[in-house]
Amino acid sequence: MSEPSSDQVNARQIQAMFSRIVPRYDRMNRWMTLGLDGRWRRAAARKAEPEDGWALDLGAGTGDLSRALHQAGARRVVSADFSRRMLVAGQAKAAAGHHRQPSWLLADAPALPFADDTFDAVVSGFLLRNLVDLPAGLSEMIRVLKPGGRLVALDITHPPAGPLAAITRGTFHRLVTPLAGRLSGDRDAYRYLAESLSGFPEAPALAALIAEAGGQEAGFQRLGGGAMALHWARKAAGSPGGRSQGSPAA
Repeated sequence: MSEPSSDQVNARQIQAMFSRIVPRYDRMNRWMTLGLDGRWRRAAARKAEPEDGWALDLGAGTGDLSRALHQAGARRVVSADFSRRMLVAGQAKAAAGHHRQPSWLLADAPALPFADDTFDAVVSGFLLRNLVDLPAGLSEMIRVLKPGGRLVALDITHPPAGPLAAITRGTFHRLVTPLAGRLSGDRDAYRYLAESLSGFPEAPALAALIAEAGGQEAGFQRLGGGAMALHWARKAAGSPGGRSQGSPAA
């Protein structure tokens, strides 16, 4: 049996970390964004234009973005995540809040179990930084989109150059994430959060990667004082799907 690759090891470590922080995940999201993450997720859902279509929430966590997609008019939402504990928590939260349940699915971004051209929208919230192979993940997201469908991704980004950038970066690295580690009781997890941004493309470079993966009209909007970004693109009409596997979302 061959040894696992470094990417496989890293992916398993990230998976284990997210599974570990499930009980504190929602609370820490609210605290770290001053409660703005819900507004940003709703903006992402609207940008996806899911009206009466099928939407994939990739890296769905406990389902906040999935719920926003339903509210934005999606006919059906598939909530996919590589952490089973996140999915179980999401199901329980939707039931407790009497929210519409999406279809929950255990899946990983670099190898999605869907046929080409399945979804009208593919969205993600705070996922892209965690992909060990970002180009592969973006290619898969484009592959499972229908021609004309929209990819939307919300994530932390590098603030634009200037005095505000230094303040934002210093606050994030020296105050927010260390304090989050102490409050959550999992310092390693929130240390990783700060480190995950170090090798992540700046917003214009990420838009270029999305375009290289097959997204047309790629663009982005900065949020949260420049520390967050909402990226989007469309799959070209008539674009070939790439490899085909699996079946339409169950």
